[in-house]
Amino acid sequence: MHDPTPDTSLGSFAAVLAGELPGAWTSTYHPDRGGNNDHCALTDAVWDMNDVADALAKHTVDHCAELQRHDGTRLFVADPLGHGEGYLIAAMAPSDAPAEAFRGVREPDGITVDADPFSAAESITFDLLPRYYVAVHQVRANAARLAAPQPGEPEQVVMTWAGEAIVVDKPVRADVTKALTDHSFVFTPDRNVFVLSGDDTAHQAASVRAAGERLSELGIDTVLRHPQTRPALGTTPAAPPGPSVASPHRGR
Repeated sequence: MHDPTPDTSLGSFAAVLAGELPGAWTSTYHPDRGGNNDHCALTDAVWDMNDVADALAKHTVDHCAELQRHDGTRLFVADPLGHGEGYLIAAMAPSDAPAEAFRGVREPDGITVDADPFSAAESITFDLLPRYYVAVHQVRANAARLAAPQPGEPEQVVMTWAGEAIVVDKPVRADVTKALTDHSFVFTPDRNVFVLSGDDTAHQAASVRAAGERLSELGIDTVLRHPQTRPALGTTPAAPPGPSVASPHRGR
């Protein structure tokens, strides 16, 4: 028959241990409920792929303890779950990071400590916690990178040859418009475009270069299109001739 009296030796050990660790920690004991235990939420968060994980895979956790620091750091405390003495201590993974953030991060594997909370606190402070800090820093950095907005396609200003002139569609942004007008582009209302005259090719080239540098400072790429055939400004290129027709009667 199951003994209804809970085994609090682990709970007592965890409570004393919490007072010996650096920082402000609380201890929560999760007792054996006579086979109706639901400690999966805790064991699933154990951040270990070594001895502690192996022990949890082979044995049922009847009771355990959870230590939590004010900054959210958590430790899992359990019996050796087999033949042995002392306790198993493992860090618990942060619950607010996406699973993808853990990819490539080495687990801060747990340790086995003697049933002496004072020496256990020293082992945790100088062995387990430093490895936990490295791992959790990597996870946080990964999570921040995943949450950052992905860069879209860079904004562009397209300058197109039209005869000897260069034409730019009217921009939406006022700072882009100023970059054009400051460097000799003139607005043509009837076509809703900016035109850079080609009367002085040296001046035209200098204006394109200066406008491009200013647009680059605004985070905008400049594209200069050179069509094979340069139609005169304001004209429409002639359509290529259609295919010749040999006969109205065609074979199948």
